[in-house]
Amino acid sequence: MPINKPSIENVANIKVVGVGGGGNAVLNRMVEAKVKGVEFIAVNTDAQALHYSGAANKLHIGQNLTRGLGAGMDPSLGAQAAQESREDIHEALKGSDMVFVTAGFGGGSGSGAGPEICEIAKEGGALTVAVVTKPFSFEGQQRMTIAEEALAELQDRVDAAVVIPNDRLLQIIDKKTSLVDAFRVVDDVLRQGVQGISDLITQHGMVNVDFADIKAIINNAGSALMGIGRASGDNRAAEAARAAIESPLLDVTIDGAKGIVFNLTAGADLKMYEVEEAARVITEHVDANAKVIFGTVIDPTQIEEGELKVTVVATGFEQPEAVRKGQQRYSGQVSFNGQVPVAPQSAYAPPAPVNPSVPAAPAPAAPAPTFTPTPARAPESASQEEDLEVPTFIRRKMREQKEARDKGTSS
Repeated sequence: MPINKPSIENVANIKVVGVGGGGNAVLNRMVEAKVKGVEFIAVNTDAQALHYSGAANKLHIGQNLTRGLGAGMDPSLGAQAAQESREDIHEALKGSDMVFVTAGFGGGSGSGAGPEICEIAKEGGALTVAVVTKPFSFEGQQRMTIAEEALAELQDRVDAAVVIPNDRLLQIIDKKTSLVDAFRVVDDVLRQGVQGISDLITQHGMVNVDFADIKAIINNAGSALMGIGRASGDNRAAEAARAAIESPLLDVTIDGAKGIVFNLTAGADLKMYEVEEAARVITEHVDANAKVIFGTVIDPTQIEEGELKVTVVATGFEQPEAVRKGQQRYSGQVSFNGQVPVAPQSAYAPPAPVNPSVPAAPAPAAPAPTFTPTPARAPESASQEEDLEVPTFIRRKMREQKEARDKGTSS
């Protein structure tokens, strides 16, 4: 009796679209990193910038409207350019199962065309995730306003969005970091946001996570959290899991999540107890009835010797009623927990493995930057309020040290 073998070509069709200057820069970083299993499409109103893109597929939008000269920090012009080229965009995205749209919000092309492209992707039936940055405060209020308005435009056009406020990066990079390296860090954080999910889908594992698992968690998810953690040593499973769910960029926690997909990548030395230990750390604070899907990939070529990598996607958080004054809340936000080098060298290298030292149970999250799903909490003092700009794991360490000093004084 003949055996019918399924076609290995029937895998999820994943496309990554870089929109505008910021989006094209992230796309170039992904091409350099040789992210596998995805198709890259560079989209821009600026013909000259598009020429230097490393993506194999390039789409010049709004040729009649902008004549290839860009959108000039005018998001309405960027939106019109996307509408002018709507049929071309639709054709480029046809057949996609999942579409990532990456852009730097605050300018014209990314902020204007980005939401339009997301809408086209979602209308075509693709699971749609936006991966975007907000500008630095020193770039001025006008750019910040443009970015916030673009985020609002995304609300009904994506299943979820990864939002990285650039200001947070100023707190985790060394003062000697060059401008070039600083922006490379931004690009690399966004790259990991895309690669963290695409790898789950495209890599076959001993216990496999497939596209249906990811779709079940992300589809119209509202708020979500995505993270990658790496660690080595005796406690690598717990440490990598904590690194994946505790962000150095945003004050968010996994508390109350109703859907979890996590994957462990390691060599043949992966132990069963390590799977259980990572699962315990990840699920410790999720909803009691949360849907948990896990996978494992045994592939030493993807990691350093003795290293374990944990990738987490969590969704289903309750939206908090309290919102910090002056901030807006975006219901479709995804907060990305990435590994970021604390002090990049002049010759930038991919982020090094993280081996954090943090408590087993995360403390309740403090007020977070704009668009985070963590409930706001009023500060107890002026000094505490100032500390809210410090990442959670650093504040936690500072509190432990202060308590130790207080005990020493009292004795």
